[in-house]
Amino acid sequence: MGRPRAFDADDALERAMLVFWRHGYEGASTANLTNAMGISTTSMYAAFGNKEKLFRKVLERYTAGPSEYMARALEEPTALGVATAILAGTVRTTTRPASPHGCLGVQSALAASDSGQEVRDLLVDWRNDGYTRVRERFQRAVDEGDLPADADPGLLARYITTFGYGIAVQAASGVGRAELQETVDAALRDWPPR
Repeated sequence: MGRPRAFDADDALERAMLVFWRHGYEGASTANLTNAMGISTTSMYAAFGNKEKLFRKVLERYTAGPSEYMARALEEPTALGVATAILAGTVRTTTRPASPHGCLGVQSALAASDSGQEVRDLLVDWRNDGYTRVRERFQRAVDEGDLPADADPGLLARYITTFGYGIAVQAASGVGRAELQETVDAALRDWPPR
């Protein structure tokens, strides 16, 4: 039986999430990660596997933590409520003072070399899953009469998810919460977009 871990794996994972969120997948070096996590490279590999496996665990944590607003938004009773909650959640999450600005999934996807192909594919799947869940929710809204019968759930889902990723990029560029929320309000003024 091996020695027990001398560090809190949950805390180390949280710290790794912040490094990936701030620097993206490729920008987060092993040295940055282990420094932030307060562990050796050997301990990182023993506890989490390689950098890609660590990133997968971090993305799960991000989805269940900072990005959890998406799951809650899909429970809103109306399509407009869903769209509003998704975009407001995006604004809140990407502009929190105590966290990196932007979105971990977007930051990590912006620059990835050929060696990062598996992570790029993972992030494509992550984004597609979000889009699919929103599209299915909007289809339900059409079926229930909350959206007009001629509304295109796929187009509306693409509109909201694309807009949300744009918010994340703007937040990472320093655009403030108030301005981003005004942009969301303008985008949803004539919901659904025609």
